[in-house]
This record gives sequence, structure tokens and C-alpha cells, in this order.
Amino acid sequence: MTEPGTYEVFAVKYAERDARRPEHFLGGDPHDVPMPMDYFVWAIVGHDATIVVDTGFNTLDAHNRNRRLLRTASEGLALIGVDAAAAATVVLTHLHYDHVGGFDQFPNARFHLQDREMAFATGRNMSESEHSHAFTARHVAEMVMAVHAKRVQFHDGDAELAPGISLHHIGGHTDGLQAVRVDTATGPLVLASDASHYYENMEATRPFPIVFDVPAMIAGYDRLRSLAGSGGVIVPGHDPMVFERHPPADPSLSGIAVRLG
Repeated sequence: MTEPGTYEVFAVKYAERDARRPEHFLGGDPHDVPMPMDYFVWAIVGHDATIVVDTGFNTLDAHNRNRRLLRTASEGLALIGVDAAAAATVVLTHLHYDHVGGFDQFPNARFHLQDREMAFATGRNMSESEHSHAFTARHVAEMVMAVHAKRVQFHDGDAELAPGISLHHIGGHTDGLQAVRVDTATGPLVLASDASHYYENMEATRPFPIVFDVPAMIAGYDRLRSLAGSGGVIVPGHDPMVFERHPPADPSLSGIAVRLG
């Protein structure tokens, strides 16, 4: 059991796809070799509350986008003892299909979202396929309906979500992307989401090619490092190497769920 004010954080893999290195770096890469992509949702488990970060996608998006859905977000979270149907707080780092598409698995949740992300996902930039292709219009429309149902809490920049948990506007990948900083027993931990898809994007300053604002994405790498501090941990959004850098949540969950902090 965690102490009040500190949290355990878990990453749960729910899907995957085959990919190659040139797909993951702006301008491509001379080494055209496999570089697969994993898809995660995250759970922040505290003394008296659990917060879920992102909701994955469902079967229809998996089919339409040729992704391998291994388990739904709710099925994956159940493996670490988190009941999606009972979750009261869900952070949406941004509104791309793979981060919001499973929101209907969280019927009792209040969703936390940046003002700028909703404006971006419903504004003039969506008339350009370069920006809209990673969004599913139905998800965005249903999130607008959730706003009218008073189920969305908006944030304008950085905000404290709970003692020891804070949201931080990063932008770059989308205009309103936010990261999550968590105090754990071993120090600060930053869930970067798609502020850095892979460790290499950030560590080599090589942006991912799905990007709204390149300078903001590059500045975001320094922001992530500042949020983590000298002894903290940064967790990228899609890197299979997460399984190499962190232990499994349980021996039976190797390759499925890791304990991040």
C-alpha cells in the first residue's frame, strides 16, 4: 500500500503494430530496419485513489488502422487490479484515436483535458489531413457530447490534479498535448505520452513526424527533463524498451504490464 501523497505508476500494453525506423523520425532515417510500436495506457495508484491516463482504442479503430488490439484498456487495467468502470478520474493526454478511443469503457469517469486540445481537435486545423489523420472524428464528437454532459474538466496550462500529481501542457505533437508528473516513492516520474513516442526521439532530439509544432516538440524535451529533475524518470508513449527499463508489475504480466515507479 502506498503512503498518502505518493503513488505507484503502471504502464499496460494493449496493442502493437509492426513499423520501421524511418516512420519514427522527422525526415526519415537511413537505417530501414524494424522498429515496432507498442500502445499503452497508464494507471496511477495511490493510497485512496486511482487515476487512469488515456483510454486506448477499440476494435473498429484497430481494424480501420491495421493495428493489433491485444486487449482492451479495461481488460488490461483489470490485470493490475484497476476497474475501468469504477474509475472516477481519467486524464486524456490528447485526443488522437489511440489515446481517447476507449473512453466508453470508463462510464463513471470525469475526463481531464487541455482547453487547447479541444480547440485544436474541433478547429480549422482539422480541415487539413496532415493534422486530422490521427484523430477519429467520432471520438472528438463524442467528447464534445461529454462536455455537454458535464464530464470534462478543462485545464489551461499546468495544473495540480491531486497532491503529488500535476498536469503540464507540452504541445508540439498536438497543440494541447499534456504530460503527467507523479511523485513516487523513488522520486518524480513523468508520463510523457506522445511528447516523446520513443526514448530516442527525446534523447537524440529527433522529433516524431506526426507533429503540429516542431519547435514546441523540441522544447518539450527540455520541459520533460525539467519536470523529472536530476533523479526522476521519463516514460515515453510508445516505446517497447519500457519493458527493458522497468520490471513487470507481476511475473505473470511480463511483456504486458510494468511497474514504472
